[in-house]
Amino acid sequence: MLNAAGGIEITREDLFMILQCSHISKSFDGNTILNDISFHINEQEKTAIVGVNGSGKSTLLKILMGEYEADDGEIIIQKDAVIGYLAQNQDIDSAKSVLEEMQDAKKDVIALEQELNDITEQMNHASGEELEHLIAKSDTLRHRFELAGGYTYHSELIGVLKGLGFTEEEFNKPVSALSGGERTRVALGKMLLTSPDLIILDEPTNHLDIASISWLETYLRSYKGAVLIVSHDRYFLDRVVTKVIAIENGLVRSYAGNYSNYAAKAAMLRKAAVNAYLKQQEEIHHQQQVIDKLKSFNREKSIKRAESREKMLDKMELLEKPVEIRDDMHLKLTPQIISGNDVLSIEDLSKHFGSLTLFEHVDIEIKRGEHVAIIGDNGTGKTTLLKIINELESMDSGQIRLGSKVEIGYYDQEHHVLHSEKTLFDEISDDYPALTNTQIRNTLAAFLFTGDDVFKKISELSGGERGRFSLAKLMLSNANFLILDEPTNHLDITSKEILEQALNDYEGTVLYVSHDRYFVNQTATRILDLYNKQFYSFAGNYDYYLEKKDVVEQPSGEVQPNSQTITAGANTDAAESASDSKLSWQQQKEEMALKRKKENRLRKCEDDIAALEDEIAQLNEQMADPAIATDVAKLQELSKKQTALQETLEQRYEEWEELSE
Repeated sequence: MLNAAGGIEITREDLFMILQCSHISKSFDGNTILNDISFHINEQEKTAIVGVNGSGKSTLLKILMGEYEADDGEIIIQKDAVIGYLAQNQDIDSAKSVLEEMQDAKKDVIALEQELNDITEQMNHASGEELEHLIAKSDTLRHRFELAGGYTYHSELIGVLKGLGFTEEEFNKPVSALSGGERTRVALGKMLLTSPDLIILDEPTNHLDIASISWLETYLRSYKGAVLIVSHDRYFLDRVVTKVIAIENGLVRSYAGNYSNYAAKAAMLRKAAVNAYLKQQEEIHHQQQVIDKLKSFNREKSIKRAESREKMLDKMELLEKPVEIRDDMHLKLTPQIISGNDVLSIEDLSKHFGSLTLFEHVDIEIKRGEHVAIIGDNGTGKTTLLKIINELESMDSGQIRLGSKVEIGYYDQEHHVLHSEKTLFDEISDDYPALTNTQIRNTLAAFLFTGDDVFKKISELSGGERGRFSLAKLMLSNANFLILDEPTNHLDITSKEILEQALNDYEGTVLYVSHDRYFVNQTATRILDLYNKQFYSFAGNYDYYLEKKDVVEQPSGEVQPNSQTITAGANTDAAESASDSKLSWQQQKEEMALKRKKENRLRKCEDDIAALEDEIAQLNEQMADPAIATDVAKLQELSKKQTALQETLEQRYEEWEELSE
């Protein structure tokens, strides 16, 4: 925990701003990571920092916490503000139990409670003035205890532990016996219980299952302090944050709203920047053509006009070429062999580890073209199911059958079959000699390996890059049934979006395990929820699952486990969907007609603007004519006409702005 010591204090006049970064820059070995970064966070504001891997997000957090020193700039922290920080990895090595470690966060309240108990005991044996003194002291302590949340701290502590996925049986487990992920959860819970003014979280969802993430979302949304989050979990950011700070190429821009708002606005800005750059390049090219043509006339007047245009070009403020983002790459991946309609059939499958039953009597059917996501709490057996299908784990009972012409491509984060001494290009060209250089480069570009990146050795790749490359290679295989285990682990947001596009364009069948709810929402056509040792099927994406899952969790629910039964109302929904599609088609026609009408109005408006500007320019030339300059009546007439044209032009500008929106 840190207070404001070491930072420049904000006075009470700046009460609503708890943290300000002012012109922060940082380089390592000559490489600029952060360049002139400035932003602020207000009290109670929930803010996310996003950017690709290596953009400097964690570096910025370490500068905020004093672990790194900025090369330039300053950090300004509100006076007396307390900051809580959760790094990605925690190294808690304590002999205390989980519960005792968490109680450290409430040691002041617990000390007050003990003091109250001691005074109560003393009061049982006191009388007269001593008793009166003890009663007065007890009242004072009790008031302090109440203000400190003394009557609710125990239930709050237990609620946080359970919310983060700890069972009561684990409360007395020594912290030293926990896994790295469990220790991170303890550190997170302990920090939340201290209620700092500003919580800073670096990838807080990495070690949480979906239930715990949902709990944390609810907790942070209602948290009275400010929150600053670095996370690749877009669904989490959508549900928590109200502002996004994006770091791109060392620069920063702030966006109001959640992640989806940011993504839409950023895409619009990128498109606008690209359009503005291309438009300016077209204008420069056009002007240069005119200049060359004028010079070719070899007349004094034409040459002067050409020189005038050259001066205009020299004064033009050139726009930087926007960084290329390959969101225009649409890679359609079609398996070479088309499987039969029945891809996977599982009957009466059971799996136990000793006395622990993961699942039993499971029946699942997967058809060609389905994209099926398996979700559920940690440790319930999701990955085990994938391993059983791939014959890496045995089953206790049941039967698994693959359909006709089904070829599996299996992606496991821990078992990449790659040759570390080869380059990316060679790894693919050696395995797929029929591919042309262009096909290989296009495939790698779709997974963000462009330019000289294709000649990197596999041994030089980061964990995230290695995972991304393995996915690219897998998508090129002869497999028509992809089985993926946590494919988005270690991928940054841009890489996830590339994978989403690739899977959505993939014409084969996909079965995957993922905790990334945004990814599931974008790519799944069906969800299998592993709950209470059974798989419940939902015909839709994650949002649909959220709407319907309560039916499963109620004893009287109509939905039965396994794939024979789709969520209640699915058939009705399908019928409604067919009806809606007709309505949707009619709506699309109407919308397209309206769009064309607006586009025509926009073009006419642009033509009007050009004509008005030309007419005003002609008037200016007339008014500058010495013969007219002495004619007051004529000047007034031209000036009046110019004013009217200018007013009309302003109206057209406003109309154009509205149509452009």
